[in-house]
Amino acid sequence: MTGSQEFERVLDGSDKNVASFEHQDISFLKRAQHFLHSTPAAVPLIVLVLAIIIFGMAIGGRFFSSYTLTLILQQIAIVGILGAAQTLVILTAGIDLSIGVIMVISAVVMGNCAITYGIPTPIAVILGMLVGGLCGLLNGFLVAYMKLPPFIVTLGTWNIVMATNFIYSANETIRDADVDAQAPLLHFFALSFKVGNAVLTLGVIAMVLLVLGLWYVLNHTAWGRHVYAVGDDPEAAKLSGIQTKSVLLTVYAISGVIAAFAAWVSIGRNGSISPSSAVTDYNLQAITATVIGGISLFGGRGSILGTLFGAMIVGVVSMGLNMLGADPQWKVLLTGVLIIAAVAIDQWIRKVSV
Repeated sequence: MTGSQEFERVLDGSDKNVASFEHQDISFLKRAQHFLHSTPAAVPLIVLVLAIIIFGMAIGGRFFSSYTLTLILQQIAIVGILGAAQTLVILTAGIDLSIGVIMVISAVVMGNCAITYGIPTPIAVILGMLVGGLCGLLNGFLVAYMKLPPFIVTLGTWNIVMATNFIYSANETIRDADVDAQAPLLHFFALSFKVGNAVLTLGVIAMVLLVLGLWYVLNHTAWGRHVYAVGDDPEAAKLSGIQTKSVLLTVYAISGVIAAFAAWVSIGRNGSISPSSAVTDYNLQAITATVIGGISLFGGRGSILGTLFGAMIVGVVSMGLNMLGADPQWKVLLTGVLIIAAVAIDQWIRKVSV
């Protein structure tokens, strides 16, 4: 067939220019929104720096001393580790209210196995880790396979684990002196060393290494990308071939193991092993660090580095107010403000594509 067809002749006189879009100036606010969307840890880092500057100006040189700054790190070590575990769960759009009591019962098991039953300390630590992992597996099974809401599941297991903790231990505290005499390895993370004038404990180093390790896993492995995908849109993740149930199961199991690891660190930090510490609000502290750290409660967004910054923000605020001699309730008030502000900023950042 030669020559142009009728419809081709009509096109001869049409405009041949390629479609183009004029560049529109983006406002500073939009640029900031895009930056914060692509860098989730930026907001808590900025707040942390501002908090240090404000309290430093109010208190003076004492606040910037190596003793004060390292003391803050020592105080947040347990919450920072629990916050890392909570981050994994919240990234999947879940929540774990039982994480604090899992830590306590793991510590109680480690102490009783090593001191009461005379089991070698390394094996006692492994058994404590196993208890934490099993508690996490139970949560994961009920959430992933029974399709129960994470809030209800972990609220229920919180009560179950807490009661089991008191029944098993008979609410008897294992003394610091007994731990030192019979199972000194349980105090391993209390060991300290100097870097210049700063004194760091192995518990602080463990927290930092754990967060950095999880950051690498979440950002540079397939499993990490699956965690984000499940939290962002579980149905789309399932359609793309991701085993959403196994991802949820492993997330909760790993969270339980990390909580048990926090138990080991807490023994070094506290010295003694007290079952009654289960009533301490470790759950809320971990969630607070996670939310202030920019991890979205809706799942699928945030950086675990932000959780570390969030824990440090709470530590800086607490230490700063203590040094100023302020009423402790100001810490509670400011923490509440920070939580609401963090959620509001997260909602604003999520609208970046709108």
